[in-house]
Amino acid sequence: MTGGAGGTTTASIEVHPITGALGAEIHGVDLGADLGDATVAAIRQALLDHCVVFFRDQRFDALQHKRLARRFGDIFIHPNYAGVTPDPEIVDIRREPGDRRIVGEEWHTDTTMVAEPPLGAILYAVEVPLYGGDTLFANQYLAYEALSDGMKRVLQGLRAVHSDRKVAGPQAGLNAYRATKVREDASWQETMSVHPVVRTHPETGRKLLFVNHSYTIRFEDMTEAESAPLLGFLLEHGHRPEFTCRFRWANGSVAFWDNRCVKHLAVHDAGPFRRVMRRVQIAGDKPV
Repeated sequence: MTGGAGGTTTASIEVHPITGALGAEIHGVDLGADLGDATVAAIRQALLDHCVVFFRDQRFDALQHKRLARRFGDIFIHPNYAGVTPDPEIVDIRREPGDRRIVGEEWHTDTTMVAEPPLGAILYAVEVPLYGGDTLFANQYLAYEALSDGMKRVLQGLRAVHSDRKVAGPQAGLNAYRATKVREDASWQETMSVHPVVRTHPETGRKLLFVNHSYTIRFEDMTEAESAPLLGFLLEHGHRPEFTCRFRWANGSVAFWDNRCVKHLAVHDAGPFRRVMRRVQIAGDKPV
């Protein structure tokens, strides 16, 4: 059923794409309610179709946030925030005036150093700046499809090493520069996993580029120096403007992204303002 220009209506929700590359706003749903199966299925389909979906004017607390996430899978516990935040199932992402660094300021896919990276994340805006603090998303299906046939052959079967050494631990030294803290204790240990450079999405069956700035450090069986030319190209290629969308937050806004097929970046331009977000991640599976 048509629900306006370029939109559709399913299970009483309206889905309106925001760019040609990815992203859609969903209207007609209260995420704080106990959602019915048909509504959950419609949101999941919109997520698969558009890679990231957005909601406006939502009001729900932390317990409702976790209930919502569990409708899409088990909650993922982030190892670098465990023991740092009061509730290990929730990460409060704070940006205070004067912070020199912020969470997510590089193009990244969340937590890919683990063997089974999260399926996705639901991010809720508690307090947003008057301006600044937008989030950008990039479609990694399009990033792969835009490569030449020759480059696709080069990448076939290639695997990359993902590590969290740049985003946590005492060597990263991030806690001195930002309000959101991660583990930097002496007992922290690097987590590493190897994933295919070209991943097949487990639900859509589509191929996509699966490398990112925050976690991918080199190709398997190569040094970082040997990997740098090709890896550097792929990292920059993955967020060409035509693959992206940009979301401007308001209090009560929600973003739900498919971490399997998008990269994202938090823009560090909020100036004198505080920015407070609440995130719950959803467990995923092993990339193949």
